[in-house]
Amino acid sequence: MNVADKIVEILAEEGLDTVFGIPGEQIMPLYKALSTSKIRHVLTRHEQAAAHAADGFARSSGKVGVCISTAAPGALNFTMAIATAFKDNVPILVLTGDNELKYRNTDHFQSLPQFEIFKHITKASYNPLNGTEAMYVLRAAIYELKTMPKGPIHINLSKDVLLEEDFNDFDLCYLCEDDLSKISDAQKLIDSAEKPLFILGAGAISQRENILGISEKYQIPVTTTFHAKGIISENDDLNLGLVGIRATPQARYAFENADCIIALGIKASERTLPEIPKNLIHVNLNRDVLVGEYPIHGKVEDFLFKINFKKTEWLGEILEIDNSIKIEGTDDDLSPQAAIKRILEKFDNNITVSDAGSHTTWTTLMKKCQKPGQLLFSGGMAPMGYGLPAAIGASFATGERIVVINGDGDFQMNLQELATVKENNLDIVVFILNNSEFGIIRQWQEQFYDMKPYQITLNNPDFVKLSSSYSIDGVRVDNLFDLEYLLESDLKGPLVVEVVCRSENIPLPK
Repeated sequence: MNVADKIVEILAEEGLDTVFGIPGEQIMPLYKALSTSKIRHVLTRHEQAAAHAADGFARSSGKVGVCISTAAPGALNFTMAIATAFKDNVPILVLTGDNELKYRNTDHFQSLPQFEIFKHITKASYNPLNGTEAMYVLRAAIYELKTMPKGPIHINLSKDVLLEEDFNDFDLCYLCEDDLSKISDAQKLIDSAEKPLFILGAGAISQRENILGISEKYQIPVTTTFHAKGIISENDDLNLGLVGIRATPQARYAFENADCIIALGIKASERTLPEIPKNLIHVNLNRDVLVGEYPIHGKVEDFLFKINFKKTEWLGEILEIDNSIKIEGTDDDLSPQAAIKRILEKFDNNITVSDAGSHTTWTTLMKKCQKPGQLLFSGGMAPMGYGLPAAIGASFATGERIVVINGDGDFQMNLQELATVKENNLDIVVFILNNSEFGIIRQWQEQFYDMKPYQITLNNPDFVKLSSSYSIDGVRVDNLFDLEYLLESDLKGPLVVEVVCRSENIPLPK
């Protein structure tokens, strides 16, 4: 048994049974081991798509995603997608091949300092110099990804290291070094509070049942970040909706009037907390993102176990506020928001994957999530081309019908993954909102730079014929009546629906 064989054995042992990637010369020993294993390998058509698929797999399932590439050309194609996962703290194991150790730091064919490159877009980047080190860092990486999911971890594997047969394995045991020193101060603030408020991030999803029980028992209202939508059903009065730059009226009122804000598993970005309140209790596994006067470095479950809450009376006051978000144009014949509204109504309980662009704003504002992972999109990086490959990952993770809402520009960034969809007969329905432009860029040009539209017009292909070339059914609608009629049928994937719509400005955050 060589190192490559052992890596595959460990992946299977740890339940990492689905990987996304493309083979290549330097990673070939690992692929030989995969070829005789029970691990499901999904062949994508581009490495960026493989990493986005691993991202979608992780976000929709709560499990660790895995992506694999060969050396420099393949590895560097990973970088945008891995940076996306890094910004959103998505747990992905990133395995890249490399040339033999003797070619490190040389100008040899396809040699680059991959370890150094990935250091800046992962939570950790390892460069094992022998088989024993490879075993150690793999065990450590999987442990951390499962128990302290802060983002992707990269392991760079030289071909000669993969082929080593003389190595030692490890049985690792770690303790998370928490810092709960502020617990007593946090308890005093909670004891004195009459108007407490939860802000829930993706780091709190594992404790959703516990948090729901606390919120129901003590009538503590909840707001969420984008990536925690549905942690408590958005149809539940306890969930006030999004906080931050896209806050609902109730969430904005609660945030401005709360005397104790308990943030669980949030990253505290400027999109969630434009200003850091003095009464903020911030709990997170990642010490680097903690802010405020009451930082608690540790697991959300440990914090909740140590804290006592009391019954509050202010939820009724908040619920008197009309929480509806008024979006103009949802009944206009060719507006994108009108189309999106009806797509979401049709697939209200399905996982929806959005991409980057104006459609993402409409989708995040209108999508109501009953559970976590029902809306997937990239928040912190927002690359174009995320939607289709992330939907592939979500499809493999859940086996459910996945709905993609794309713009015409971002769809073309990774359209080659229609081949992956067809090859695996995935139940994915792709809606392409075609307004023949980069809409947000046009809006910025006009509103903020006082310029005429420049280099934003798209001469698009025939998306129906394009789908047909991949042996996928495609249909085009160019009015609201036809879209509504289409949505009355039981749409199943693989399917591409082109929705011809007009240009429309998104509402800017208040």
